[in-house]
Amino acid sequence: MPAITFIHADGKSERVETSGEESAMQAATRHGLDGILAECGGNAMCATCHVYVDESWLARLPDMADDEDALLDGTASERRPNSRLSCQIKITPELDGLIVKLPERQV
Repeated sequence: MPAITFIHADGKSERVETSGEESAMQAATRHGLDGILAECGGNAMCATCHVYVDESWLARLPDMADDEDALLDGTASERRPNSRLSCQIKITPELDGLIVKLPERQV
């Protein structure tokens, strides 16, 4: 099973195993991880699943869609070049070991 490491703003990290083919947001919420609110349930409508993808993983992710790009302009925490919505990151075997940092706040 692929796994993701979520790093909280305080530096604490949590490794979450995924069921395969789910999004990083779904894996986080299924495990009750604090820091991902997912108010819209993963429909790319709210940006409350904002994460900062570790730079070494960015090139492995699919290109960002226009709706994700627009939503990232309205996040509660600073948008950075490595900002993504975790609902739009589908976890595949190629993304096993993905590392993302959670922002200080989602709303």
